[in-house]
Amino acid sequence: MEIVSTIFYFLIVIGVLVFVHEFGHFFAARMTGMRAEVFAFGMGYRLFGYNRINGFSFGKLDENAELGNHTDYRICAFPIGGYVKIPGMIDESMDKGFVNTEPQPWEYRAKPVWKRMIVITAGVIMNILLAFLVFYSLSIFKGKSLIDTTTIGYVAKNSTAAEFGIQKGDKILTINNQKINYWDDVQSALYIDNLGESIALNIQRDSKEITIKIPKEKVGILSDKTFGLYPDKMTPVINSTFSGKPADKIGLTKGDVITNVGTESIGNTQELVDNIKLNTNKEIELKWLRNGNPMSSKITVGADSTIGIDISTKYEGNVIEKKYNVISAIPHAFSDMYYFGVEVFFKSIGKVITGDIPFKKAIGGPIKIAQASAQSAESGFASFIGFVALLSMSLAVINILPFPALDGGHFVILIFEAVFRRPVSYKVQIVLQNVGFILLIALMLFVIYNDIISIK
Repeated sequence: MEIVSTIFYFLIVIGVLVFVHEFGHFFAARMTGMRAEVFAFGMGYRLFGYNRINGFSFGKLDENAELGNHTDYRICAFPIGGYVKIPGMIDESMDKGFVNTEPQPWEYRAKPVWKRMIVITAGVIMNILLAFLVFYSLSIFKGKSLIDTTTIGYVAKNSTAAEFGIQKGDKILTINNQKINYWDDVQSALYIDNLGESIALNIQRDSKEITIKIPKEKVGILSDKTFGLYPDKMTPVINSTFSGKPADKIGLTKGDVITNVGTESIGNTQELVDNIKLNTNKEIELKWLRNGNPMSSKITVGADSTIGIDISTKYEGNVIEKKYNVISAIPHAFSDMYYFGVEVFFKSIGKVITGDIPFKKAIGGPIKIAQASAQSAESGFASFIGFVALLSMSLAVINILPFPALDGGHFVILIFEAVFRRPVSYKVQIVLQNVGFILLIALMLFVIYNDIISIK
């Protein structure tokens, strides 16, 4: 079932992004007087589709089929994107039969440069608009919740943080000279802003300020592992127990709060998980609170390092709730779009170039996107649509890059035509399109291979 749900959410994400992007091209083409012969999900062979002339049909359309001003809406064999086929344009459909014919009024090549620029950028604009609408809506309806602590509640055993002497109770003041006000700042500083870099933590311990420096080779890539720091006041609460498992046998129930595993005091969900794992196949004493009343029992941890509980985390500290109205949500939405879609993207690319992040660690293909889609969906609707918005913004940034076969590559060709008052020759456009498409396919195959070997 996990695989089915992963595929399901992946198809939703890709379906939304492809539809929004290609609808931008489609709508702009129709509004500027161009025909759109094909609106396709996926690439390659036509599996099935619909148009007003032929109705619903399977397989390839008859080569002599004349659709006129109508569009064939189709699903293709390879789910790696989609495209809108606009006659008179050198694109991913590889159709160049029009090259030696006279331009027709409804063709892309027959329209002025400014109209073609609108069509080429419309997909990117739609992706940006989708990202803005999602971030804007989340700002208004959900706001922003900030965990109001910088105090460490637990340092994971055998983690990088533990190796360098960071302790429970330490208060983080700065990370790489970035002021830390909330635990959310800790997460951003460790896992986004300073990814692939050395880490310098300025902490307060027993009224003294201490700086702990960790070289980047010890930090590693934190997308692969956790640094090992968890905030205080994150109480583990039992959601349910599994029938026949050790926890069920000793009478643990929903709402119980585990306070001790053996001799270890528990104040954090991850601390509970780690200590249970350390006692695999051992009998230990478990203590918990039920409606504030202390309880205890002996329990034997299973061979699978679990006791059969589903737990959640209850934060018992202060939470800062930031609310936005229809006006203040606008700059906040643009700020999120710029940070997640532009700043983080180009910062990551820069770190790949400098060697701080391995290339294969900086990219993710369909499998990783599918896994992330399912994980975000499990965290709730807001998390899921936020992930869609993030991908939409990333897709916009990638597509506008001046690379052959991407929208940005087509836009550069149009800029050349606008500046020099003459179009780039069909021969050059075909070569650029073919080379760009081959490179993109090669990159796609690489990231898929990288995804597969990275599956854990």
